[in-house]
This record gives sequence, structure tokens and C-alpha cells, in this order.
Amino acid sequence: MQFLDQFNTMLTDLLGPMGPLLALGFVGIVLIAAALPSMLKKQKDPLEGIRALRTGKVDTVERLRRGGPSKADKLERFANYLEPKSAEELSATKLKLLRAGYRGKGAVRMFHFSQFALGLGILVLGLLYAMLKATQTEMTTQTMIMYTILPAAIGYYAPVYWVTRRIGERQQQITEGFPDALDMMLVCVEAGQSLDQSIIRVGNEARNGYPALAEEFETVAQEVKAGKERVTVLRDLSERVGLPDITSFVTTLIQSASFGTSIADALRVYSAEMRDKRIMRAEEKANTIPTKLTLGTMLFTLPPLLVILIGPSLAKFASGMGGGG
Repeated sequence: MQFLDQFNTMLTDLLGPMGPLLALGFVGIVLIAAALPSMLKKQKDPLEGIRALRTGKVDTVERLRRGGPSKADKLERFANYLEPKSAEELSATKLKLLRAGYRGKGAVRMFHFSQFALGLGILVLGLLYAMLKATQTEMTTQTMIMYTILPAAIGYYAPVYWVTRRIGERQQQITEGFPDALDMMLVCVEAGQSLDQSIIRVGNEARNGYPALAEEFETVAQEVKAGKERVTVLRDLSERVGLPDITSFVTTLIQSASFGTSIADALRVYSAEMRDKRIMRAEEKANTIPTKLTLGTMLFTLPPLLVILIGPSLAKFASGMGGGG
């Protein structure tokens, strides 16, 4: 007991009132980091090769022959820890990453691994910095929390912010390039090409200016080539992009195919509508400019104007007061 009291006193003198708690948290993090590899290590099943040969999974056989999984499957053994247990949450995360442009098989695992790694890593760094800071100056509990918990929360939510920003950039790019793509698609259809051929041509032409839109059109073309039903492919496009303009475009094409009307006529009407909407967006942004310039005008124009107008009067008044004194 005397040794524990001395150790506790030493930690309190070294790290402040929160010293024992910080030391206990650091030891816990070290034990977790040491135990994770052994807990998550997936033992190789001796019958895996036989099952692969029986089911015809050549890629599995090749991976076993090379002695381990490929780089794309390194997070496979952590799937139970890096994927949501709920099917709805997993589908929502996959859809969010698809809209951000991450289409890989392990995108969900990599996303959650990034959250876990950044949160835990920055937490450890913040804890070390707080311990170093506590040796120099006395720290309060609020300061300790600010140095440890707040950076860890920022690191945990940084991937969420990045994905959300990517979704916004891709949707903005698709919105800006969609009217031009519709005009080009209308020209291709009126020139005698089929809808599938026009989608491929528009995807190739839009690659330099609008790569996100070209990627979506290329995905549609590849899925149709693979034999997937066109209606399903178009609905998947609408869900994958998540924009009202794309949803209306998909609905127009599906109705045109269902009722047997001319696709060229439908594209002509819809492309004209998209051009009008683009002009309305530009006018809306132009109308917000005076409101945005008001603050700058008040900050940078009004003070110099007041100085110019009132400055001479104030100087004359000050000189009169001085002369009178």
C-alpha cells in the first residue's frame, strides 16, 4: 500500500490531479493495441483450398497459392469490426460512398478503418501532448479534455466531412455538365444512333470537362452491355447520383420506353427544360451578389467615407478647442 501511495503521489506531482487517470488510460490503450492483432487474426482454414477448387473460385486458389490475400483484401479479416451490423446502415453507407465516387468492394471497410485509425491515433497523440504539457504547467480538467477528446472527435469525423464534401463536388459537377450532355445526346439520337450508343459517345466526350458525369454514363453503358435490364440500370443511376435532375431524366426515359413515344422528342423537351433551369440558377446566383456585397461595402467603404466627411470637421473642432484653451 505504501508503494501504491508513493506511485500515486509521483503521478500527481508529475501530471497534475488527473495523473493517475491519465496513466490508467494510457495503459489501457497500450493493452488494447497489443491485444487487437491476436484477437483479430484469422486462422487459415485447411479446407479452404478444397472448397475453392470444388466451387471453381480460381482467384481464391491463386491467393492461397501465393500465401495470403491480395492488397485489396487486407481488411477482409476485419470485416466484422469495420462493417455495420445493420443491413440498412450498411446500404446507406455504401450508397453514400458511391455518390462520393468510391466504388471499390472494400470502400465501407476503408471508411470505417479511417475513422477508427484517425480517432484513436489522434487521441493517443493528444494524450501524449497533454502529458508533456502537464509536466511543464498545471492543467485543468477542461484543458485536458480539450487536448485529448476534442482532437480525437475531429479525427473521427474527418472522413465523414471528406466524403460529404466529395458528394457535394460531384453533384455540382454533374449538375453543371448535365444540360450540355443532354444536348449532345439529342444530337446523337437525331443523327440515327441508339440511346446506348449515344450514352457511350456522351461519356467519352464529357470526360475532360465533367469526369464525374462521364463516369456515371460509362457505368450505365457497361451495365447495359453486361445484360442488365435498361430500366433497372437507369433507376440505379438515379439512386446512385441522388439529384432531382437525373431522377426526372430517368423517369422521362422510362416513360418514353414504356409508352413507345419518340426518345428524341422527349430529349428535346427535357434538354430545353434543363437549359432554362441552368439560366434560372445563374440568375439566382446573380441576385444574391448584392446581398453578399453589403457586408464588404459596410466594412471597407463606409469607414473611409466617414473619415473623409467628418475628419476635417473633427480636426477643426479639436484645433478650436486647443486655441480656446
